[in-house]
Amino acid sequence: MPDKLHIAIIGGGAAGFFAAIAAKKKRPETDVTIFEKNRKVLAKVEVTGGGRCNLTNSFKGISDLKHIYPRGHKLMKRLFKSFDYDDCFEWFEENGVPLVVQEDECVFPQSQDSHSIINCLVQTAKRLGVKILTGHRLVEITEMVDGRLQLGFCVSDSADYNGNGMQERKHMLFDRVAITTGGHPKIEHFSHIDGLGHKIEVPVPALFTFNIADKALRGLMGTVVENVGTSVPGTKFKASGPLLVTHWGMSGPAILKLSSHAARFLSENNYRVRIAVNWIGESDRAVVENCVQIIVRENPQKQLSNVRPFNLPTRLWMYLIAKMGLAPDRKWGEMGKKMCNVLIETLTNDGYQVEGKGTFKEEFVTCGGVALENVNMNTLESKVCPHLFFAGEVLDIDAVTGGFNLQAAWTTGFVVGLNIVA
Repeated sequence: MPDKLHIAIIGGGAAGFFAAIAAKKKRPETDVTIFEKNRKVLAKVEVTGGGRCNLTNSFKGISDLKHIYPRGHKLMKRLFKSFDYDDCFEWFEENGVPLVVQEDECVFPQSQDSHSIINCLVQTAKRLGVKILTGHRLVEITEMVDGRLQLGFCVSDSADYNGNGMQERKHMLFDRVAITTGGHPKIEHFSHIDGLGHKIEVPVPALFTFNIADKALRGLMGTVVENVGTSVPGTKFKASGPLLVTHWGMSGPAILKLSSHAARFLSENNYRVRIAVNWIGESDRAVVENCVQIIVRENPQKQLSNVRPFNLPTRLWMYLIAKMGLAPDRKWGEMGKKMCNVLIETLTNDGYQVEGKGTFKEEFVTCGGVALENVNMNTLESKVCPHLFFAGEVLDIDAVTGGFNLQAAWTTGFVVGLNIVA
């Protein structure tokens, strides 16, 4: 190992900054440079959580990481031994960012402003001596005979690299390199990694809303149902949580989680599948049947519109009554066994046709990227190209909404930072 390592971190996002900071803290004499293709670093951190930065989660009640990391849960379980959510919470508070845990277990800076996180990372990196170069887009990686890596950059003076403006090519040699460029929507963006022999899992969107063609449902825009179960019939894909009806269909955690778990299946089916919605979040049919019978018995003269099962939102209940083909002024006492069964089925297994996907705010999360079989599970160093490391969403790791994706960035970045200087 040379007396002074020269390290390049490609990507000025969450994982990149954490890798650079961890490396510098472990070996202060190391020369560490972050290269970012745009003129602004940490752009995705700025918009996450609606600009408040949902930086992690308390993980309270998470019994199995596969429930929140559809891809990469085994690796995350291993890496959490080095740096987990508790370590993350402590790290930011020790570095001057007080945090708060919401009722839904999502963690935010007390300021409710993502710039608290951005300023902390940038100032800490600069204080440690990390160099930050923007306007540098990596276009090639070449392995040298002496074990070093030669990086080819396209240097742009434009505000955001878009292939125009003044550009020049620059080649630089480094002892170690970490790729922390985040997820990419197209596999072509992995060409310089693929060219070294890495297997790339085809990227597809992993957090999105559902377009539903039902105009009557979309008329309920703004309606939130707190405890809903969603699933894709005929598969093992399911999720639960609040559901939001939008002017294009369905959103909310119950939908976003389902889109994450079923990302590849949905892509393969061109985002046109049937989904089932359990509006009441109760999967035990006997419990539901008993509740319906109690309503019928205690409210025989009341109209359907006046008694909402399981306290469903009024507009949703009226919509479901119409969907079942019932009159809202029908008496509960007139509900025979057949109609009660239709009601139970509608409440617990209501079917909808998805006709495409929407977007999830300004954030874009993909599944896919560098196949985990190509990296050392303890160090995140490439098995294909020595001295090359990967952290963050460039790996085939992604999570459901709730701060889990940023936690993966902090964890993988930290692990890379420790090992890249080892």
